[in-house]
Formats: sequence, C-alpha cells, structure tokens
Amino acid sequence: MAIDTVAVIGRGALGLLFGEWLGARMAPGAVQFVMDDARFAEKGAQRLLVNGELARVPVVPASQAHPVDLVLLAIKTTGLELALDTMEGLMGPRTTVLSVCNGVTSEERVAERFGWQGVPLAVAQGMDAVFMGGELTYRQRGEIRLGPATGTAPWVVPELDAFLTAMDVPHAVEEDIDHRLWTKWMLNVGVNQTCAAFGGTYGSVSAPGEQNRVFVGAMREALACARAEGHDVTERDLMAMAQLMASLTPDGIPSMAQDRLNGKRTEVEEFGGTVLRLAERHGLLVPTNAWLVERIEG
Repeated sequence: MAIDTVAVIGRGALGLLFGEWLGARMAPGAVQFVMDDARFAEKGAQRLLVNGELARVPVVPASQAHPVDLVLLAIKTTGLELALDTMEGLMGPRTTVLSVCNGVTSEERVAERFGWQGVPLAVAQGMDAVFMGGELTYRQRGEIRLGPATGTAPWVVPELDAFLTAMDVPHAVEEDIDHRLWTKWMLNVGVNQTCAAFGGTYGSVSAPGEQNRVFVGAMREALACARAEGHDVTERDLMAMAQLMASLTPDGIPSMAQDRLNGKRTEVEEFGGTVLRLAERHGLLVPTNAWLVERIEG
C-alpha cells in the first residue's frame, strides 16, 4: 500500500523541516500538521518561516483529523503523552508511526498505546535545524535511519523506504537499528546537555577545551550505560558521533540549547536522567552527567 496521506505531530524544528518538505512534494492537502484542540486554538494560526519562506502546510485540530497512512511524530518527549492523545483519531488499521523524537523510549511508549505493528525504530541525525522566534533555518537536512522492531509488521519498513525515496528524503534502512538508536542517544546525552549547560554550539563542543571534555565525558558515561544494558555501542561509535558534530555548521545549536534560549522545558530527563537511572541500576559512576543534570535543572 502506498503512503498517500501524512499527519505531522509537532510544529517545531524537525516537524517543520520534514512536514514542509513533504508538503511541497505530495498532493495538495495530503500533508497536515495536527494539534490538540487547545493548542490549535492558541497557535494554529501562527505564521512560521522556513528558511525565509512562509510555511504552507495546513494545520488542523485533532477533533477534525482523520486516519492517515503515516504519522510523523516530531515532538519533544516532554509532550509525548499529549501527542499520543492527539494521535488517537489519526490511527487506522495500517497506519505507520515514524518517530524522530530524541532518546530511546518514544517508540516503546507509542507501541504501548497503539501496538507495535505499525511502529518501526528510527533516528533523525545530521541536520543543523534551528527554530527560534517562529523561524526555522537549516542548511543540512540530515537523514533518517530506520529499521524494524521485533513486533513491526513486515510491510512497514519497505513501504517507508519506498516513500522516503520517492520524496527525496535522505535515509537508510539499518540492519541493526537498535545499535543506531543507542548510538544517537549517546550523542544527544553529550551534545544536547553540554550546549544547554554552557550556552554552547556545535563548534564550541568540537573545539579543544572544557566544553569538549564535558561533551566527550558525558558520551563515555552514556556508552557505559548502553553496554551495561546489552547494546554494543563502542568507542568507534563515539568517535563517529564526535566527527559528525564537527562537520555541522559551527554556530548551530541543538534542541536543548534552543529550549534554554526559548525558555522552554528541556529534555534533560530523556538524556542525563536516563543515564542516572541506568547507572544506579548497574552500579556505574557517572559524575559528568550528574553535574550536567544538576546544572541544567538549576
């Protein structure tokens, strides 16, 4: 079955990036942003810019939405429960849910509500999107990596692969998506928290100095937690993620640093909070993440 209709949950950096890209390539009305009714009343008419151009994909309230072929979940994990409620009217018998949320828990929480059949595992990486003051700017679109979870229906990943190819969305189907998911989480533990704590950028965490030491130290602690959980994340993966950061626009900032500047609640619980919980479970010392969590929450 082809993917002909898409609902995007989340009108921030990644939601706008992917939603507007798909909206420009699919039939009119085939892509919609969907908000819960209260948020739609407050922000549904907000005019947003994407690289200087007015965002054109329509926004509809959840009460007027209908089942779609694909739900693209692009929200902060702090708002996941509300997003799941918003998705209720979008789910049909063959609806796929593609989550590009940070962390390693969003797919599991989606599957707890709707089942694993339409839920693959995925990460979005390599984009330098910055969303500030109602405007999204980016130079690098990055890519999506995806693969099946144990309970994902066999048709889900091939259909997504074909759809993303047709839409010219950079992506790859991973043989071991679980490894990719935990590797990206390790990166976010380092770069998101360090940039939020120091007011840093991709360039400042990549350059020699205190921010780089904290960035790498936080990732090494996350790596130890991932391995204790049975995921084969390695020092080579850490090096690859550090090199990826060094390749991005130096003055770009990740989502948690943007949240700090915008006065929004951060995803520190998804990153450092998860490290602390796993470290306690496995008897690991994680002083860098403990310091980052304390500093960011303060």
